[in-house]
Amino acid sequence: MPLFMDRHEVPGATAQEVANAHVSDLSVAGKYDVEFFSYWFDSTDGAVFCFARAPSNQAMLQVHGESHGLVPAEIIEVSENDVVRFLGRVSDPSDASELTSPFRMIVFTDLEDSTSILERIGESRFMLLLTEHDLVIRRSLVTWPGREVKHTGDGFLLSFADLDNALNWALEVRDEFAETVLVEDLPPLRVRIGMAAGEPVDHDDDIFGAAVNRANRICAVADPGHVLVSDQVRDLGAERGFDFGEPRRVSLKGFTEGTTVYELLAASASPGSRTRARWWRGRRDG
Repeated sequence: MPLFMDRHEVPGATAQEVANAHVSDLSVAGKYDVEFFSYWFDSTDGAVFCFARAPSNQAMLQVHGESHGLVPAEIIEVSENDVVRFLGRVSDPSDASELTSPFRMIVFTDLEDSTSILERIGESRFMLLLTEHDLVIRRSLVTWPGREVKHTGDGFLLSFADLDNALNWALEVRDEFAETVLVEDLPPLRVRIGMAAGEPVDHDDDIFGAAVNRANRICAVADPGHVLVSDQVRDLGAERGFDFGEPRRVSLKGFTEGTTVYELLAASASPGSRTRARWWRGRRDG
């Protein structure tokens, strides 16, 4: 049976009300051969996302309609691998206190001039360089926890549940590549980074489809060695004390209207950010 994820619009709802609705869903799910695995609640946007196995999306509608009448606005078919890669381990919250948000920062990286570097240094040395490139990115994911969704060869698709981790990770990777020579006869590698944010079901047929597409296109227009973010990420990051450049209006492939983006310049001055960055720098240099 296929797997589905749906989106409910519940502005003003509390976590307890959402948990009660889920219990009601479970009480009638068997009648329609639906098995719920988990659900998430974004209290900021008033959106609930359910993840279940069902014979069809119609069965999902029937369960919700009979149990509490909160019919989803969107339902998409998903793979378990995609859900886990973007959102992490799936478990059914036991009560309202365990509810988590599905909101994620989506990040793309891309190595500048990878084709010309390959031609210059040859395949064997290039593969060693890519190994070191991958290590820089993955090592920083340990410091600033995120999830590796996909390795694209000379880049990555990543997912972060925490905004501070996403922005600090991007800055650390940017600086690491700027300061490190991975191949003796080449200058430091330059990696462009693009970041957007969103929820798993948002008027798109793919999980995080809109956010993934936006992050990918933002990465494509970022200058090598720089981090470019969407206006939503900038607004959230500015509230946390991160510094950004002036707004920049760009045309993104696949988007009919212009998009405003910002360059991420510096980390928050919070004590936690400074301490963590110093700890990692000392560990790396030592």
